[in-house]
Amino acid sequence: MILFIIACQSPKKEVTIEKWKNEIVATEKAFAEMAGKEGIPKAFLTFAAEDAVLMRNNIIIKGKEAIQENFLNQSATWDNAQLTWEPTFVDVATSGDLGYTYGSFMYTTKDSIGNLVSMEGVFHTVWKRQPDGTWRFVWD
Repeated sequence: MILFIIACQSPKKEVTIEKWKNEIVATEKAFAEMAGKEGIPKAFLTFAAEDAVLMRNNIIIKGKEAIQENFLNQSATWDNAQLTWEPTFVDVATSGDLGYTYGSFMYTTKDSIGNLVSMEGVFHTVWKRQPDGTWRFVWD
């Protein structure tokens, strides 16, 4: 029985968990890079799972269609906006189906008279492995 327990805690599982963590971090970084190059709405829609949830200003936006509609309704907001972020922590379930990241972000936009306005904060994203093996966020 002791050998069975030791075998279950093999270094192979640790290597797999590290691999999954690296996948999530790479996905998070690709998400942030797309936001900078192609715009915030496109990046969020590309990396959202179909059942993704955003919480913005204490409002829950459920599902990819609702997220897209929210971006369309605020299209003028995104024209002059920049969002940068980087994960400083990642963890993943031992099952390999869920993970999460957090770190700091900076959102910069122009006010009505053209002055730059910046806001810094902390983000938290929950990632879910999709049937095709990719990671998509389900909570942001």
